[in-house]
Amino acid sequence: MIKGTAKVDKRTKNLCKRLEPGDIAVIYHQDVDEVAAETLVKDRVKAVINADESISCRYPNEGPKILVENGILLIDDVGEDTADKIQEGDTLNIEGEEIYSNDAYIGKGTILDEQRIDELMARSYKSLDKELDKFIENTLEYAKREKDFFIKKVDFPKSVVDIKGKQVLVVVRGKNFREDLNTIHDYIDEVKPVLIGVDGGGDALLENGYTPDIIVGDMDSVTDKCLKSCKQIIVHAYTDGRAPGLKRVNDLGLKSDVVPMPGTSEDIALLMSYELGADLIVAVGTHTNMIDFLEKGRKGMASTFLVRLKIGSKLMDAKGVSKLYRSGVKLSYILGITISALLPISVVFFMSPPMQQFFSIIRLRIKLTLGI
Repeated sequence: MIKGTAKVDKRTKNLCKRLEPGDIAVIYHQDVDEVAAETLVKDRVKAVINADESISCRYPNEGPKILVENGILLIDDVGEDTADKIQEGDTLNIEGEEIYSNDAYIGKGTILDEQRIDELMARSYKSLDKELDKFIENTLEYAKREKDFFIKKVDFPKSVVDIKGKQVLVVVRGKNFREDLNTIHDYIDEVKPVLIGVDGGGDALLENGYTPDIIVGDMDSVTDKCLKSCKQIIVHAYTDGRAPGLKRVNDLGLKSDVVPMPGTSEDIALLMSYELGADLIVAVGTHTNMIDFLEKGRKGMASTFLVRLKIGSKLMDAKGVSKLYRSGVKLSYILGITISALLPISVVFFMSPPMQQFFSIIRLRIKLTLGI
């Protein structure tokens, strides 16, 4: 039996802000993605109860496997009727597949163990071709519609931080963002790029000891602390001008600029860096493939495709940068530098007049001793 306090939210990324070790997370999340799973593991929950299917078999998603491999019980597909009976703060007991809230039976789900996950993932791979066809069709259709937004020069608000001629680091809470960010500390400390956080990517920078210069996004996953610490806020709006994230910024008494554009907030951050004259754009955690986008609930990647076509010559992934700025110093390098430095010093030392006189005395003593 597992017992814990319930934390409930329709949006997993909002729920993760409130989780404490030992909680039981109640989510409504079809196809649990890697980032969500890794955050739940980081928050050390005891169990996850999902109202939806954690693996729908549309495409292979690794989130459930990450949860189970880290010892977190996953009760799957309990249904919204059951999940809606659970209130924030309720004491939950899980006995097998049965769920009790405040000692009252409310429903049951299916335990996803490693064997069941492997079976579902095998089915998911078989569906991948069909999903890929739909994804490509959607991408091309929307690329035709949206191309004018991205191909022409876009007038972005003037940046409070001077970007022209500088390197820019754009951080997104995507796959492996924590690991990638950890590998480029040397690059950040040495180059001091302009730091742009895309929504929760700003908090990722704060967690690593860096204050973001600019926050770009719809403001749904960034903390108040992060918004208050940055120098500029860019709110992503729909093309019709509606900006749901603007109210939150205004309620905090902060100033912001609104950019109405299709696509994702990370597209805006990358394109803005390019249009404002960045010398190099380094990306952490950005979404680049079909699985990444399907996990975000997007059926195509038209805007990302167009943006990367435009800025490709200036864009570099953080993994490439980490190889250039890796701090590990080999012993052979140290020995080589030491020998190189000692060689000219030794020549100068032994050729100096005092040393020459010393060696002459030694030679004379040897001759006298040997009677030469």
